[in-house]
Amino acid sequence: MDIINTLKEKIIGGGLIDKSEAMSLLDVDIEQLCAAADEIRSKLNGSKIDTCTILNGKSGLCTENCKYCAQSAHNHTGVKEYPMLTVSEIVERGLENAKLGVDRFDVVTAGLRLYDAEVDTLCKAYSQIKEQTDLELCSSNGLLSYEQFVRLHDAGVTRIHNNLETSRRFFPSVCTTHTYDEKIETIRAAKKAGMEICSGGIIGMGETMEDRIDMALELQSLGVRSIPINVLMPIKGTALENQPPLSDEEILRTVALFRFINPKADIRLAGGRKLLEDHGRQAFKSGANASIIGNMLTSIGNNVDEDFAMFEELGFTR
Repeated sequence: MDIINTLKEKIIGGGLIDKSEAMSLLDVDIEQLCAAADEIRSKLNGSKIDTCTILNGKSGLCTENCKYCAQSAHNHTGVKEYPMLTVSEIVERGLENAKLGVDRFDVVTAGLRLYDAEVDTLCKAYSQIKEQTDLELCSSNGLLSYEQFVRLHDAGVTRIHNNLETSRRFFPSVCTTHTYDEKIETIRAAKKAGMEICSGGIIGMGETMEDRIDMALELQSLGVRSIPINVLMPIKGTALENQPPLSDEEILRTVALFRFINPKADIRLAGGRKLLEDHGRQAFKSGANASIIGNMLTSIGNNVDEDFAMFEELGFTR
């Protein structure tokens, strides 16, 4: 039996693969690998597609020097800058997103962390959205404290998003104003507060495929439930504005590998999906079973109605 089927059967049987096994899949036939990843997804996760929309709740002027980010004060992108939205503004957008039929709504804020007063605003808004909709609530607010996570949880937030971004080895090549370990400590604090975790990263920043495997294995060890895979969209004014794009095949191989390494997680296509020739259709046949839909933080995303039509054509259910 070839290595793809051997590892596929191991995973479907309840096992997990290690780094050497994941590395053995780097040169296998891409079509066979993607088909096997899709079978793992189908066997262990069913046909449900998990969708979320995000709101840029606080934009620009971030102190951190992440090389990819339009909102970093270290980059010069002309991004719109504004403080935390008001409670009524957040609630209004939450209600609008509920009407779209998505599963989740996530308020994302620029900056390393939030002040308590800003957390107060979020908690008031989330509480009102929870009272008026059936949305699952997520929040992405940097390196918050355990106490702040508890407050968000009490307001109805069930999942915290905090991307690792890349591997431990490559992280200092992307950001030096905070550390990989600070991110992991934040994830553990959120879990302690009773939260599920959404954490993934960005591919195409100059990292190797081994770096991506290392990140996927770190996420496996942390028990992450939702793993967003962003494809770098080089933004003029950032340090990565001239980064060459990844091929569709490399993106699909990465998606499939993440499914092999994290078989029961939601593998979520996020920013950069529109860069794919088919807007991600093939990736949803390569192990992905979740997506951010609609607009991203500082870029235009995919049309929600068109996405739902595509999911239905692919056999996913809502």
